[in-house]
Amino acid sequence: MSLFKARDWWSTTLGEKEEFDQGCLCVADVDNSGQDKIIVGSYMGYLRIFHPHPVKPGDDVQAEDLLLEVQLQEPILQVEVGKFVSGTEGLHLAVLHCRKLCVYAVSGTQGNVEHGNQYQIKLMYEHNLQRTACNMTYGPFGGVKGRDLICIQSMDGMLMLFEQESYAFGRFLPGFLLPGPLTYSSRTDSFITVSSCQQVESYKYQVLVFATDAEARQETVQQKLSSGKRLVVDWVLNIGEQALDICIVSFNQAVSSVFVLGERNLFCLKDNGQLRFMKKLDYSPSCFIPYCSVKEGTINTLVGNHSNVLNIYQDVTLKWAAQLPHVPVSVKVANIQNLKGVIVTLSENGHLQCSYLGTDPSFFQAPRVDSKEVNYEEFNAEMKELQKIIREAMKTQDILPQSEKRRDLIVTAEVSPDLDAESVTVQSRVTAQKPNLSVCVQAPLAVTCDQFIFNDLEPDSSETVVLSVFLKGNCPPSELEGNCVVSCSTPTELNPEGIPKVAQCKFKLPLRLICFPAQPSKSANHKITIDTNKPPISFLTIFPDFADPSEDDQANVLGFQFLTGSKITLLASKTSQRYRIQSDQLEDLWLITKELTLRLEEHFKKQNCKDFVCTFSGSIPLQEYFELIDRHFELRLNAEKFRELLSERAVQFRAIERRLLTRFKDKTPAPLQHLDTLLEGTFREVIALADAAEKNQANMFQAFTKLKSATHLVIMLISLWQKLNADQIAIMEAAFLPLAEDTQELGWEETVDSAISSLLRTCLSKSSKEQALTLGGQLSMPKDTSRLKKNISLFCDRLAKGGRLSLSTESATQQVTVVPGGCSTIPESDLEERVVVLGSTATFTNHKHAAKQKSKPGLSEDAAEEEEKP
Repeated sequence: MSLFKARDWWSTTLGEKEEFDQGCLCVADVDNSGQDKIIVGSYMGYLRIFHPHPVKPGDDVQAEDLLLEVQLQEPILQVEVGKFVSGTEGLHLAVLHCRKLCVYAVSGTQGNVEHGNQYQIKLMYEHNLQRTACNMTYGPFGGVKGRDLICIQSMDGMLMLFEQESYAFGRFLPGFLLPGPLTYSSRTDSFITVSSCQQVESYKYQVLVFATDAEARQETVQQKLSSGKRLVVDWVLNIGEQALDICIVSFNQAVSSVFVLGERNLFCLKDNGQLRFMKKLDYSPSCFIPYCSVKEGTINTLVGNHSNVLNIYQDVTLKWAAQLPHVPVSVKVANIQNLKGVIVTLSENGHLQCSYLGTDPSFFQAPRVDSKEVNYEEFNAEMKELQKIIREAMKTQDILPQSEKRRDLIVTAEVSPDLDAESVTVQSRVTAQKPNLSVCVQAPLAVTCDQFIFNDLEPDSSETVVLSVFLKGNCPPSELEGNCVVSCSTPTELNPEGIPKVAQCKFKLPLRLICFPAQPSKSANHKITIDTNKPPISFLTIFPDFADPSEDDQANVLGFQFLTGSKITLLASKTSQRYRIQSDQLEDLWLITKELTLRLEEHFKKQNCKDFVCTFSGSIPLQEYFELIDRHFELRLNAEKFRELLSERAVQFRAIERRLLTRFKDKTPAPLQHLDTLLEGTFREVIALADAAEKNQANMFQAFTKLKSATHLVIMLISLWQKLNADQIAIMEAAFLPLAEDTQELGWEETVDSAISSLLRTCLSKSSKEQALTLGGQLSMPKDTSRLKKNISLFCDRLAKGGRLSLSTESATQQVTVVPGGCSTIPESDLEERVVVLGSTATFTNHKHAAKQKSKPGLSEDAAEEEEKP
């Protein structure tokens, strides 16, 4: 048990799920009986009055402790007790609502039976407010005797003053933005607040009286100047932070002071705004109250904070710190049951406590120490054994923690090959708090629902959701893959809030999602041939979902048609170990080619064939690839032009609007000079340009999707041609596919150009001189694509000469002139001269294939391939 702890004298919890704030607590003799009562109002509209009298400290609350409980119609913002009723100096209760101020008389009736006294409240008067109230203060404004007036601050900065049953006047604070704490100083007859400019401001009551009336704000400037004086601040002090509360202290043995509680400091000011002292706080305060000190000339201050601690200061010196069971939002000092200095605290969720400062005695006794001799030899042997265990553990320790045999959180995705709904299952071995599942697919694919939030999962339980993936667009996607990510928190003994955990899994979508069987096409603009080391497999075997078993001709020829309309034909050679994929669009070849290689690998893997290999010995279709790059870059240039034109027309539109407004505001009418016609024409141009820019954005998205598909195809062909491993393919994908989305600020062309240039200067460099060159400057949109196409051609040529992709520069040593696999190379000087011309391409052909073509003069490459066609 902590030594510094507030001793619980009496406590209770108010209601259920009620909220309280700074102004909801008041301690005063509200029934004029000579004893303090605790008045509490809540945002739920409940008003409660307590008079605690426990038999001994810490006793449970008794029923008779609650004198009165009544539910009002509106939330209670603040409660105060003062002389608010004319004709009497008795104390009354003022209750501030959002749009109403009510003053009640609290009275008690002596009980004749064991049920005790009966208390009731009577409404004396009320004021309906025209503005939403924030807080209020009271006092003898103007030096009146025997009564208190009320000042209410509204949310829009108006001070509304009430002389008991009647409304006096209202004034707006100058330069107002947000309301702050408000209090009244009777010594200087002024109101003190903290503005949103982080300044403590003081306004004299007499200045408010003679200032311009708030209701006259709609009048002209000349009428304002003639009807009253301007509201002028008395003094200002910049404290550099927002204030939580303000209190005025005027004790007999202490100097009259203004206390301001800031977010990180406690300020004490003189009546004229000069700083007496300040205390920097190393915590976040929540409330405070100054009270009289036993030492003459000093002031004690209670400061509560968000660490459940109540600090007691004597001026700037910390005298005591007591632990509370809650975070106080309001604190008061009361005299209850002849016990002076009772600390009353209220939390935001309704924990009301009366406590006092003290200490709890400690009954702990240290155990007796056995005085036996120490065997140092045994201790040394044990120490050596422990050090040996630590060294062995450090040898096998990894940077990352070893994965558990059974993971706590698992997410699995099951995709139906029959195009039914996809199911995702989340399994948890431990308690999972608020699991959040995200399902992501690449556009133009979309899912029916991409976010799922579950209730807490119990240990060894699971949740399953069903969703569907569909094509949302008029172009095929570049990938048929998706990703599921689930995140949650798992509570532990040391961390009840939970440790965050994430699990993910990838899933592959069926090809039938985006295409269906179609009649094969005999002719096509683009053809690629994949070589294998195994006899061709019938399409009835590897494509059972597309091929019809009743059609014998589909064993070697199969047609596909995307939902967007384009057709692809797949052919298997009867005499050689080749497969051909052909289509009118280069980008359409990618998905079918990838699906073919994957299904061939799965087929031979099931037959325990480990030496199956796919290769490519044709020419890399760089010219067609460059055409897609140019198309995408052209749309990016168009987007930039549309943006500039829209900016110009928007400036013109705003200029015309300003001129028209000037004409309309002029007291002497003047002709518009066709400005309205010009405004309408400019508006139509802006709408037309916006529609054109939106259409261009859609076209650019389609072009980027096609470019990504073609890029995947080029990467695959280069990897099959050069027999690259998985790490080298990953480097190529990182260089050619760095962006998931294309934007004007960071586009595909400049990013890929920078990545390929880096590879050419590191692992694919010819000499150490090229490695010394550095790439500098910020990435920006290039003027054209000639440099990018030159670097891509040079990249392929360096690979053809024996260059190998690596993340280190040590592999870039001597270039081999003879390429494995019999691929001929092109002189780099000739290549660099040709790639300057837009639309050029580099061809990398196989010696055997070239010999066949040369042996048949007059026969084109397409005709040569037609002879090999099955």
